[in-house]
Amino acid sequence: MTEYLIAFNDEWVPEHTPEQIQAKSVTSRAVIAEMRAQDVLVFSNGGLDRSTAVCGVESVDGKAVFTDGPYAETKEHLGGFCVIDVPDDETARYWAGRLAVVLDWPQEVHRFRGPGEARGGQ
Repeated sequence: MTEYLIAFNDEWVPEHTPEQIQAKSVTSRAVIAEMRAQDVLVFSNGGLDRSTAVCGVESVDGKAVFTDGPYAETKEHLGGFCVIDVPDDETARYWAGRLAVVLDWPQEVHRFRGPGEARGGQ
């Protein structure tokens, strides 16, 4: 099996009402439940909020230096993701497609470098 990251950037998501977000949350949770039932889900998050960045950290002279900002300028911000463990690219595309349809915003699929890396090398 191979692990894949399915992710979307917050910038890809058009404005939604709270009711629209709630409805999409319900439908996307149903797809995540299917992933769990088929034992392909490694991990998922409920979506990231760009206003909740805890800190920035960089290495300065071999030591970790933490700051409250400014954060790196970026046009796109990771909005949410899940990690799946499936046999092939086609299956990863299937699950990403399911999420893209229920959420109605684009998803990206990335393959992890080696098997078992997302589960700690198991």
